[in-house]
Amino acid sequence: MSNLGQFDSDFYPSNYTIDNQEHACNDFNPCGNLYGSGKILFMIIFLYLCYLFFFFFAELGINFDHIWQKALTVLNPMKPADGSIMNETDLTGPVLFCAALGATLLLAGKVQFGYVYGVSAVGCLGIHALLNLMSSAGVSRGCVASVLGYCLLPMVILSGCAVFFSLQGTFGTVSALVITGWCSFSASKIFMSALAMEGQQLLIAYPCALLYGLFALLTVF
Repeated sequence: MSNLGQFDSDFYPSNYTIDNQEHACNDFNPCGNLYGSGKILFMIIFLYLCYLFFFFFAELGINFDHIWQKALTVLNPMKPADGSIMNETDLTGPVLFCAALGATLLLAGKVQFGYVYGVSAVGCLGIHALLNLMSSAGVSRGCVASVLGYCLLPMVILSGCAVFFSLQGTFGTVSALVITGWCSFSASKIFMSALAMEGQQLLIAYPCALLYGLFALLTVF
């Protein structure tokens, strides 16, 4: 019996607990370091591809000055919109901004490319039908897609913030509401200027806010 008791004592060590094992695992976390390095590498590759696309689009004769002016109009909601420029069917900026939104969501661990392009397509069709009912001048689908795509730029900034810290909290909720209002206000301002719809900005801003609210939900959650 004494040999059996000694065997039990040797087989069950008394100075090793689960807490020690968890502490050892927390001290050594190569997966976390690898994930952080992968995000930095992906960001570098994405910026390099944007650099290549810049020269590729320049060879195609795309007017980057107009793209820059549209981006500044979106980033500064108080800046008056130039209706002649905003009425152009330019899809270069919107495609890049949609790709940037999907890429930043991917860096945050969310594969949402299909949702981004699907919500964009359905939203463009819905707002196009609504604007044709509200405006006597009429508007093309390309113009609606261009304006809505450019006004997605603030949402890309919010998605970029989600890469570095979580937005699931009070700060994230307030930020999402502010960015949604920013996007919808810019889009309604541009539509009002391009389609001569004076006094109807709030009516245009409401459906735009619903559309950008979906993108905010994708970004936060």
